[in-house]
Amino acid sequence: MSITDRPTSAGPETDSVSPSDDTTAESTALSDDDVFHILQTSRRREAIRYVLNSEGTVKMGALAEHVAAREHDTTVAKLTSTQRQRVYIPLYQSHLPKLDKAGVIEYNKSRGIIHPGEHLETFRPYLEVSASDAAADDSQSLRARFDGQIDSNETYYVATAAASVGLLLAAAFGLLPISGLTLGTIITTLFVFTTLACADDHRLVLSQVAGRRRS
Repeated sequence: MSITDRPTSAGPETDSVSPSDDTTAESTALSDDDVFHILQTSRRREAIRYVLNSEGTVKMGALAEHVAAREHDTTVAKLTSTQRQRVYIPLYQSHLPKLDKAGVIEYNKSRGIIHPGEHLETFRPYLEVSASDAAADDSQSLRARFDGQIDSNETYYVATAAASVGLLLAAAFGLLPISGLTLGTIITTLFVFTTLACADDHRLVLSQVAGRRRS
């Protein structure tokens, strides 16, 4: 099946921007929470990196292969059909539509064509590492820390879930003489503390990267 580029049309030219236009632009800007949510998954991060490093139009198939190769620590040429499909389907059905809705990309789902969106450049300081930049090592360190914290938080949630299951089993077998209400409160508290701790860590990294962008 061949894929053709989506035709583009020039919009109306505007010589000046009114105050109301500025207000509209500010109101549609992504918040720190929006950025944090979008960058939560490694597949969305890699998809954004790929579009940032590409020029103009990107084909869905090429992007999916890139993300799959990074995810499986291999090359595109060595990817298996199963590895491709495992990544292609979630990107097609979930991740790319989410990025399109947020204005990070413009995604023509029927044609499999991706264009840069109005908010794409917002993510460059979080994801881009410039080899020619004198501060490249520092940027790479922040990127590694950000990626590592997001991935490690998945481990924290798994550990919290395992602890909750352990408490439930202990209560079910009479090894933990507490009421169901108390048990539910303990489990809920565990998840709340885990979520708050993870959110604080990510916001700290986001603020550090944003600070370097302003400097």
